[in-house]
Amino acid sequence: MFAQFGVRRAVAGDVGGVRAVVDAAFEPYVERIGVVPAPMEADHTANIAAGRVFVTGEPVTGLVVVEARADHLYLDVVAVRPDAHGRGIGGRLLRFVDAHARALGLDEVRLYTNAMMWENQRIYPKFGYEVTERRVDGPYDRLHYRKRLG
Repeated sequence: MFAQFGVRRAVAGDVGGVRAVVDAAFEPYVERIGVVPAPMEADHTANIAAGRVFVTGEPVTGLVVVEARADHLYLDVVAVRPDAHGRGIGGRLLRFVDAHARALGLDEVRLYTNAMMWENQRIYPKFGYEVTERRVDGPYDRLHYRKRLG
């Protein structure tokens, strides 16, 4: 299934590439939201070891971090290197997430994004996500989304 999307499960050797993509993708938001985005502080080594990270490109140009939950697939991070924007990588990764959820027998994907990341608020609805709530968690003002898979 992964090959059809050009995606593979990340391995220990990908830690540096994953960190570089996440940092490049989220760095522009630090000033805008006034705090370091949570993905930049994640333990990439642990996430990779847990099998939660899937990457595309060589070197890594995009990635998702997911976690299977009892009733949905949680999409923790989707990131694409800024110099690779506009090539359809993000859309391909989101379609992979849908397929991965279905393969796990899950019929819903959930995620959240910072309310100050306006770009995401334009992208996610195009891929079938709907806002379910807005919640402030400490310094983070987040919009929660879900996508029901048919």
